[in-house]
Amino acid sequence: MATPAHHPSELTAPALRRAFGAYPTGVVAIGALRGGEPVGFAASSFVSISLEPPMVAISVARTSTTWPRLAGAPVLGLSVLSRGQGELCRKLAARAGDRFDGTPWQSTADGAVLIHDAALWLTARVGPVYDGGDHEIVLLELLTAELFPAVEPLVFHTSQFRELTPHA
Repeated sequence: MATPAHHPSELTAPALRRAFGAYPTGVVAIGALRGGEPVGFAASSFVSISLEPPMVAISVARTSTTWPRLAGAPVLGLSVLSRGQGELCRKLAARAGDRFDGTPWQSTADGAVLIHDAALWLTARVGPVYDGGDHEIVLLELLTAELFPAVEPLVFHTSQFRELTPHA
C-alpha cells in the first residue's frame, strides 16, 4: 500500500501555532492576590513534572505583563477550568479589562486565587525558571490539591473549546 505524499510545513510561528493546536490540552487559570485584588491569566501550557516532589510546569510568554505581577506572589492558585468556562478562559487571556469581573472566586489565607466550579484546584510556590525561547518555563512546587471528580474539564483543541465524550 502506498503512503500519501508528505509535505512538512515551514517552521513559522503561525504554522507552529496550528501544529501545536492539533494537541488537545486543558486550560489552567493561574492567580493570586496582589495589592488586595485578584490578578491572573489562563494557560494551556501546563504539564505535570514530578510526583516526588510534587511539581508542575507552566510556560509563560516573555511578553506577558501579568506574569511579572504574579511571579513574586508567595503562593499561586491553579484552577483547571471546567466545561462551560470557555468564555471565562477568553476573558482571562484578554490583554485588557477586568479579568475577574463576574467570575466567582475565592482566595486562600496565603493569597492564592481559585476559580469556583473548576475541575481541580492546586496551590503552588514558584520554583526555578528556565529559558524557553520566547517563553519562560516555570516550575511550580505544589502545596495542595483538591479534585472535583464530577466536574468535566475544559479542553482546548484547534483553537476551539471541546467537550469530552466517554467511550461506550
